[in-house]
Amino acid sequence: MGTGEDDDATTAEQGGEDDEQTRDAGGGGVMASLVGKAKGFVTEKIAQMPKPEASLERVSFKSISREGVALHSHVDVSNPYSYRIPICELTYTFKSDGNVIASGTMPDPGWIGASGTTKLELPVNVPYDFVMSLMKDLSGDWDIDYVLEVGITIDLPVIGTFTIPVSTEGEMKLPTFRDLF
Repeated sequence: MGTGEDDDATTAEQGGEDDEQTRDAGGGGVMASLVGKAKGFVTEKIAQMPKPEASLERVSFKSISREGVALHSHVDVSNPYSYRIPICELTYTFKSDGNVIASGTMPDPGWIGASGTTKLELPVNVPYDFVMSLMKDLSGDWDIDYVLEVGITIDLPVIGTFTIPVSTEGEMKLPTFRDLF
């Protein structure tokens, strides 16, 4: 008699555990569904938020020094928000004829002003050895075709860091001795 009652009690306890596990699994499925819907909603709202945009001016000759030739361009970054945004870094690659002439990183170049456009100067330094090899390849017009690719990494609250890619290409006339003196 004692064993029959124990078997019934054990079966009842196991049935109770099974019912509890079934309820948790069903509740977890509903909870997972709600979390999934919330993530989808937040992702959609973030995708619709206005984001800073950038444009890049043409590259131009700035100066010549012992180290090489200094070129520059300006990056205009617009901020749709009413607070300033930190720029983490600016990376650039300057190419001509498919070859990388210069590349670099400007860590912590400053801030993008609130509700407006900020102009950043981007210096590009080309070493002499590359300038000399480039001059050998130039035709009589002293023009080089170039591509400048820039990545502006910014830090937005809630969204986090992301990079705004921007590029420009064109033809630049190299200075002659008459231009330098």
